[in-house]
Amino acid sequence: MTTLGENLKSIRKAKKMTQKELAQKSGVKQSVISDLETGNAKSTGSILELANALGVTAEELKKGVVVSGFDNNVTPVSSKLLPVLSWVQAGSMTSVESINPSEIAEWLPPLSSDDPDGCFYLKVVGISNYPTYQDGDYILINPSFQVCDLLSEDLIVVRHNTDATFKKLVIESDDRKYLQALNPNFQPNIIEFEEGMELVGLVIDAFRPLGGSRPKRVRKS
Repeated sequence: MTTLGENLKSIRKAKKMTQKELAQKSGVKQSVISDLETGNAKSTGSILELANALGVTAEELKKGVVVSGFDNNVTPVSSKLLPVLSWVQAGSMTSVESINPSEIAEWLPPLSSDDPDGCFYLKVVGISNYPTYQDGDYILINPSFQVCDLLSEDLIVVRHNTDATFKKLVIESDDRKYLQALNPNFQPNIIEFEEGMELVGLVIDAFRPLGGSRPKRVRKS
């Protein structure tokens, strides 16, 4: 059976990352990573941060494999996790890589195997795009787009100063650009795409967490 250090080194190399790059992405000191890989570490308390940075679970990092729940076959690690950023983080970041993984409280799997690298989730807050998007929905953002790549009707996230907002982009024939809330009753419904606004990314997918609506039953004693 392989050790944690061997698994860490193997997965890191498979991701084509140096110890320095992993340290920068995870927030874990390079010396700690080196000690883990050589078996000289006195603590394994940084496993979660390293696993998140490598796009695997802590259990997968420990075992180095994913065991199927239906049979005894063993398949190589292939999963990755995407960060769920806050609106404050989205409003102030320069890139996804600029955010310390230790400051991210939630990680979720991608919605498709071909989701581009660098994507992240935002959790919808408010009713500006109701009922298409409801409070608590998750939207998947691809930050690799430029404003010149956008088309009218694209759903985008933009920031102005340190505030981020999620709206539909409308581009008129005279090249006027503005943001429009999908909820016609939300005010202000239209915001001009002004100088100083920056594109955070294009919304490429979304999902709504499942939740039961049946009230809890009181058990009779």
